[in-house]
Amino acid sequence: MQLFLLVALTMTAFAANSILNRIGVAEFGMDPIDFAAIRVVAGAAMLWLLILIRSAPRPAIWVPKRWAGAIMLAIYMVGFSWAYISLGAGLGALILFGVLQVVVFGWAVIEGQTVPLMRWIGAGIALIGLCVLLWPGGQATVPFAGAMSMAAAGVGWAAYTLLGRAESDALGATAGNFLLCVPLTGLAMVVAGGGPMSVMGVLTAVVAGAVTSGLGYALWYRVLPSLPTTVAGIAQLSVPVIAVAAGAVLLAEPLTLRLLSAGALVLGGIALSLLVRR
Repeated sequence: MQLFLLVALTMTAFAANSILNRIGVAEFGMDPIDFAAIRVVAGAAMLWLLILIRSAPRPAIWVPKRWAGAIMLAIYMVGFSWAYISLGAGLGALILFGVLQVVVFGWAVIEGQTVPLMRWIGAGIALIGLCVLLWPGGQATVPFAGAMSMAAAGVGWAAYTLLGRAESDALGATAGNFLLCVPLTGLAMVVAGGGPMSVMGVLTAVVAGAVTSGLGYALWYRVLPSLPTTVAGIAQLSVPVIAVAAGAVLLAEPLTLRLLSAGALVLGGIALSLLVRR
């Protein structure tokens, strides 16, 4: 039960990231690269504050695994923020975690992990839900550039998730990843040129970085060693449904029949795939 509650809390934090990014970029006019850079700095500051006040030794920073985590985190952060120029909160989350599921399952197969049949079926149903949403035509149109940007973010986040499976110090690893990610997103901000920054947009980025990203990702690295690789991928497909509901309530985003049908398929696939856990 404790593991379930921790995973549920983490998924809620992930969904909040979608809402906060959508608000900061689309509502408050923040440049997406600026938003990502501020988010990373705020996350690093929060995590290193916790590192400094804890009694455990400080984590190693200049190691290959930390750089790998930082690069994947930067790809995710920049692609994620850029996509929300044109994507709604729920749609963006659905693309992100649909791509993540494909990458995670593919990696499990490459590693030779045994994936139960029920989990394959559930993942397939959830993936069909993603296809229902993204298939051309119908009332819901999907901006191509935004979808590709979010797909790149999904690959980055999948790699970040896979890197965290063997971390013994979740807080230290996340703090190291964020610290090394700061110059990467800062460089992206300089290259892109930046844009106007509103007070509310900056505050939104700080909350997204310090709370739902920094603390949320540390919690995710904490629970990852207790989850099979494929379950970690499937569980995250609940995030789009949370984001869709929150987007409808907080941002007045439309709930089309296509979006609701896709959400139902995704949730049904998750439930079916997790039956094997019992």
